[in-house]
Amino acid sequence: MIAPQNVLSHELIGLDVLVVAASNASHIGVSGSIFDETKHMLAIQTAQGVRKIPKRHSIFRLHLSEGRIVEIDGSVIALAPEKRINLHIKKRIP
Repeated sequence: MIAPQNVLSHELIGLDVLVVAASNASHIGVSGSIFDETKHMLAIQTAQGVRKIPKRHSIFRLHLSEGRIVEIDGSVIALAPEKRINLHIKKRIP
């Protein structure tokens, strides 16, 4: 299960998201479901279509199961998804 403590080691695609801060003011308030993820971007499916938001210089509010919410600085997740997931798993194993 995805929890605030382990969200970085999980797949983000499919999670509901809200952009709460960004260097580009037009990105603030964009909300929807994460549709795709690349090294530098999150593609968010909104009611108006797909919006691509750069990870760096953005803060994302992710809505997890059971009403849990976590905010993530996009700079922390600015890696290719497969590298981000593997990196954090390796750090937790003693």
